[in-house]
Amino acid sequence: MQTRREFIKTSLIGTGGLMLGGLALDSKIYARAKNANDIVKVGIVGFSDRCRGSLIPSFMNHAKELGFEIVAVSDIWKRRREEAAQFFKSKYGMDVKLFRNNEELYAAGICDAVIISTADFQHATHLVEAVEAGCDAYCEKPFAETMEDARRALKIAKASNRIIQIGSQRRSAPNYQAAYEYIRSGKFGPITMVEMTWNVNQPGRWRRPALVAECREEDTDWKRFLCNRPYEPWDPRKYLEYRLFWPYSSGIPGQWMSHQIDTVHWFTGLNHPRSVAANGGIYLWRDGRRNFDTMTAVMDYGPEGSDEGFQVLYTSRFTNSAGGVKELYFSNGGTLNLDTNEVTSAGGLSANDAADMGMEANLLETFKLPSVKVDTAANMGGDPMTSLHMRNWMECVLSRKETNAPVQAGYNHSIATMMANAAARTGEKVTFDEAKQEIIAGGKPFRPFKGL
Repeated sequence: MQTRREFIKTSLIGTGGLMLGGLALDSKIYARAKNANDIVKVGIVGFSDRCRGSLIPSFMNHAKELGFEIVAVSDIWKRRREEAAQFFKSKYGMDVKLFRNNEELYAAGICDAVIISTADFQHATHLVEAVEAGCDAYCEKPFAETMEDARRALKIAKASNRIIQIGSQRRSAPNYQAAYEYIRSGKFGPITMVEMTWNVNQPGRWRRPALVAECREEDTDWKRFLCNRPYEPWDPRKYLEYRLFWPYSSGIPGQWMSHQIDTVHWFTGLNHPRSVAANGGIYLWRDGRRNFDTMTAVMDYGPEGSDEGFQVLYTSRFTNSAGGVKELYFSNGGTLNLDTNEVTSAGGLSANDAADMGMEANLLETFKLPSVKVDTAANMGGDPMTSLHMRNWMECVLSRKETNAPVQAGYNHSIATMMANAAARTGEKVTFDEAKQEIIAGGKPFRPFKGL
């Protein structure tokens, strides 16, 4: 059996020595692929709360068994680098190399792969950097917050043979995999409606007031943080509470809808909505944020040019947690409920109603899906879905097979979340130009930074 390093060496030789998937590899990467041992060396890009609370523990669950090791952390904030050093030493007895930015990390040539857990709007750019450095990548969602970023990252990633996992962990969960198999088998019947909610009652969600008070511009790199976004003066809230501030995050669409709408694409094979209408506002938590605390989107799905399809109703709020997280798929025969993990005949066509039209009853047989519960209370630390998803990526790094959530999945969920964001911000019904891969609002391409 070929080791991963032997596979890379063979790939290099088979493509002319210094080319991999159309990307030129520098001599450092080639030497590392040819001479290093078989331990897969991984770097952390962004030592975030999500990374330390869930991604790293999930990785460590499988690292020894699969032959992986975290060797480096790149973070532009001095405090995070210091915390990373202490975290790995105290929790795992490990020393990691610390880098002030990704250029320094990749110049060191010590990583085969990276885990990207930076600000939402940076993911696509940081994925491009990883791929161009010859690294495989686990990249948190949302994949991108603008079509320009999404198109560029998709093109470069697909031109390579890097193994990429987008952090849509539902794709690795047994209950969602069972739901996928059931729907694709045809037993459920055509989907007629999907209802999704993500509700919390948390004024502090995505807030970091104590940390904001301690964050100083001289300890970080504000210019690098802004990446390709319009310049704004230093603001520690935007740096640490970026999920509340467009254009650093779309908030509800990028953070929550991205998870749930991905299942629609996966289950149906459809890449994006045909149209989206949405509304939202800051109705309660008026704390200076720019992103909504409440949003509703109505999304039309189906084959282009066809009158077949279904509607997705997506609602989310920070102001009342009733309803929690729900994912309900409806057909004429019943309901698939990914909160209770069961298929039932609820709402299906009864014998009485069918008889009125000379039809037969259509009622699904009840059965349970494998049980996996999503914790929405905080950062989902220790989430079993994330552990399964991380393992899938690690196994694919070794086998060179496609992951459960490849880069196309991230691109597709980003189209949907960006369409919802555009619809809510413009008040226009939004469509998608398939030929140009552009979001259209009010008859013209959506320009996301206008008025921030």
